[in-house]
Amino acid sequence: MALLPILTAPDPRLTKKALPVETVDVSIRKLMDDMLETMYLAPGIGLAAPQVGVLKRVIVLDPAREDEAPRPMRLANPEIIWSSEDTKPYEEGCLSVPEQYDTVVRPDRVRVRYLDPDNEIREIDADGLLAVILQHEIDHLDGILFVDYLSSLKRNMMLRKLRKMKRTGAEA
Repeated sequence: MALLPILTAPDPRLTKKALPVETVDVSIRKLMDDMLETMYLAPGIGLAAPQVGVLKRVIVLDPAREDEAPRPMRLANPEIIWSSEDTKPYEEGCLSVPEQYDTVVRPDRVRVRYLDPDNEIREIDADGLLAVILQHEIDHLDGILFVDYLSSLKRNMMLRKLRKMKRTGAEA
């Protein structure tokens, strides 16, 4: 397995739409494994391929809490096929928007269809944290960051902080 570099906003590659995976083969499974390793070490609870510079519709996640056994999930071509009308606010962060958090309101429950690592079509019904992670990571596949749900004032403040962090990091 290999650690992958995580892109950070405002990198323009994060705004690109990812391409569908034709088939989940050895190379896609390796990408999923590398992404999981990268996500765990970051540390994070979800990661989309565009965040590591790969424009493919692949996400990995683990909704397990710290006191629970890991429950890694690997999904190719995930798509939300149903979402509840009920919404819920949730504080979100993102490995591509480091050290920045804010509340995003999303559907409380979703149903997602995807290809599993064996190239089988699956569906999952999700609520709570799992629903939030799925929606957040699927957004990445469409070039959407959680900051895009915030007011332009909040979004611009966060992006300014990230630019400053990159500048000071580059100078160090």
